[in-house]
Amino acid sequence: MGKTQVGGLVGRWARLLDRARGSRRAVPFSHEAELRQAAARMRGRLLRHPVEGPWQERAYWDPLPAAREMTGSVGDGHWEQRSRLNVPGPFYAGETDSGLNGPYYLPEHVLSGDEHCEFVHRQPANPREVAALVEIAHGEPLGGYAWDGDRHWTPQAVRDWWSRRDEVRAWITGELELGDDGRNEPEALRQYAAYLDDGLEAYLRGYLFWLAEGREPQTGEALPEL
Repeated sequence: MGKTQVGGLVGRWARLLDRARGSRRAVPFSHEAELRQAAARMRGRLLRHPVEGPWQERAYWDPLPAAREMTGSVGDGHWEQRSRLNVPGPFYAGETDSGLNGPYYLPEHVLSGDEHCEFVHRQPANPREVAALVEIAHGEPLGGYAWDGDRHWTPQAVRDWWSRRDEVRAWITGELELGDDGRNEPEALRQYAAYLDDGLEAYLRGYLFWLAEGREPQTGEALPEL
């Protein structure tokens, strides 16, 4: 994530956010302006954190040391409540509210899934992405995020998740068919689909090495197969 983007048209998201919060009133323009300003402030804060660095050369980079330098906790999410769509890795979301903050402010990493709970569809790969996810987690009213996925994922569980990726594709297709009535920005959904086709397999092989060996793989080191 070279930069954090705002997902789609602000007016559309303002209406979705208003609907999620149960209001029947029309969304005033000031609400849209507030969303734009909040997103711009977030982008500005993230610029303090680097994108380029040694992590770029690794098949898997452990984001937790960087996360712990930023915060003592991202929440108290429960593993058994995570979405089936959450990509394997240390970060996940359990129960979250329906305010759509994650999919609005960070669609590159967070979408709204089953029962309108958020999930992480791309694990952070550099300190700026870690900082972005930490911000989203801290802004979650129910505190449903967590970063202890490494304690729960096993190599077999990762392979099982990958073997069911057609279920993820089917979910993405169904969300795209909803168009403007959906809770996720179509471009973010298409990016998730593209990641399934190109990029996610390589990441998961690196993550398998991390789980099996307890260390980051060296450049050129053989990685486990999915």
